[in-house]
Amino acid sequence: MVRHQPLQVYERQLCLSCLTGIYGCRWKRYQRSHDDTTKWECLWSFILFCTFCLLLVWFYFWLVAHNDYNEFNWFLYNTSGEWSDGTVPIVATTAAGFAYITLLTALALCHIAAGQQLNLHWLHKIGVTAALLTTIVGVISVSQMWGEEWDVIRMSLQATGPFLHIGALVAVTGLAWLVAGQVARAEKTRFQVLLVLIYLFVLLTLYLVPLSITSPCIMERNLLKRRPQIFGYQGAPMLAPENTALSFQRALSLNISGLEAHVTVSFDGVPFLMRDRTLRRTTNVQKVFPEQQLDDASFFNWTDLLRLNAGQWFLRDDPFWTVQSLPTKDLRQIRNQSVCSLERMLHLAVSSDSSVLLTLRRPPPDHPHHHSWINDTLDTIRLSGIPQHAVMWVEDRDRQLVRRVAPGFQQTSTKKQPAPALHQQGVSRLLLRYNQLSGQDLREFSSSNISTTVYRVNELWLYSLLWCAGVTSVSSEAPHILRKLHSPSWLMSPEQYGLIWITADLVSFALVLAIFIFQKWRMSGMHSYNPEQIMLSAAVRRSSREVNIMKEKLIFSAAGLSLRSLLSMSISTLLLTPAFPTTASSSFNFFSHLLPGP
Repeated sequence: MVRHQPLQVYERQLCLSCLTGIYGCRWKRYQRSHDDTTKWECLWSFILFCTFCLLLVWFYFWLVAHNDYNEFNWFLYNTSGEWSDGTVPIVATTAAGFAYITLLTALALCHIAAGQQLNLHWLHKIGVTAALLTTIVGVISVSQMWGEEWDVIRMSLQATGPFLHIGALVAVTGLAWLVAGQVARAEKTRFQVLLVLIYLFVLLTLYLVPLSITSPCIMERNLLKRRPQIFGYQGAPMLAPENTALSFQRALSLNISGLEAHVTVSFDGVPFLMRDRTLRRTTNVQKVFPEQQLDDASFFNWTDLLRLNAGQWFLRDDPFWTVQSLPTKDLRQIRNQSVCSLERMLHLAVSSDSSVLLTLRRPPPDHPHHHSWINDTLDTIRLSGIPQHAVMWVEDRDRQLVRRVAPGFQQTSTKKQPAPALHQQGVSRLLLRYNQLSGQDLREFSSSNISTTVYRVNELWLYSLLWCAGVTSVSSEAPHILRKLHSPSWLMSPEQYGLIWITADLVSFALVLAIFIFQKWRMSGMHSYNPEQIMLSAAVRRSSREVNIMKEKLIFSAAGLSLRSLLSMSISTLLLTPAFPTTASSSFNFFSHLLPGP
């Protein structure tokens, strides 16, 4: 009885099918090709790579900008008049777009590794174009509205640069497998040389990158200065509504050094704490005084301000996404908070022996205390009993008057000037944004006995970096987080970093060299295949990816042999093969092995 076998044996390649199917919607085996990628598809691959790089920077920017999310939302509030967390849709869409482009980039690299022709599907091309254009618009918008925030990337690299360098070194070293494979498969010497030169340039540049990495945390441990003091900006606004008595109590319970607040004067001359120009965001003025909700906060009498609730908005808007983590007892206290006066905050500071950093806002010109606002504030401070040395006075107007009335105040300026000019004005402290001070500035001010306070520092990595840099104190909306850090996140001597750098470079170079040698040896067998070897391989049921590629080239290439010569060689091979088929059906089965798989 003659036993019939299938005309062709199909080898399932699920991984390859998924690879080419997701990337180019080529799920069938006959749709795939090992031919060279067309110039048009090479262009799209380049666009995909550029989009990936741009989205990588954009995504990294929003990760490290987490320190200033509240500042961004504050900017949106001043622009639109309505409070909302604008960072949520931006971060969500950025993360989704980055994941999508990363997937396509990984699939493209897998295509190259598998020797498959790149053919990005038109839907993916639309997605890549949309991601690229959206990111470009986002970058331009941020540069125009929030340009100073780009400095956070430079500062974050000082904290993460050494580790990102090692990660990039691992990634580029891994790419050596793909590059070596492409060089081994390429038939044109010019292409091989160009590809190797480009890769070596990138690799050597990466090896030398540490020469440009400067970080204050690369230092000897004995040179580390004491931990920066922490000032609670508006109290502890992540734990309680900003500028309320409960917020200041929560901050002082953390044993921080002091409090920072914005001071304005009511219509009847009572200094109180309010950051906004109006009361709409942080009180229920819309319900109590609907006709005055857009008025300046300073045009309300103190008795009217006490009627407003300053806690319910915190539970409703949840500006820092922390309400769910608060205990029920705290939630009840938050609901009953009211506007806090400067006198109340000063009494809390005195009871805990803490300092205060005060920023004043002058009332409008038609306000009855437009000219006496500084004296009203000074009177409140003097009557509170707080020591003068515990008060940091930021207002530049009438500074000489303040120095005569309260000579013990720590005169603080928000303008960065040379040390001699600051001394001439009697300024002993600077209050600046964290990106406005360089390492050289900190050393010069420290040698001139000028203290530095930077704002707003809410992330541990930034606090650790500023600690290593020698900052005196920081102003934070998250004092409960910063107080957990008892030493810098990382600290290493220049010798230790140099040893890590050189070791990583040597290991990378050795691995790259080994990969190139192995790929050359592995691919050398592919070029030695001839038609007879392919026939014998098929006859004994041995196959490999290289053999299958050569089968396709033999049968489908225009430069391949004619069908007559192919059959002639096949018959000759059969006669020399011990497993020579003896039946017609097995002969057909043998010839089926000569065809490429589906």
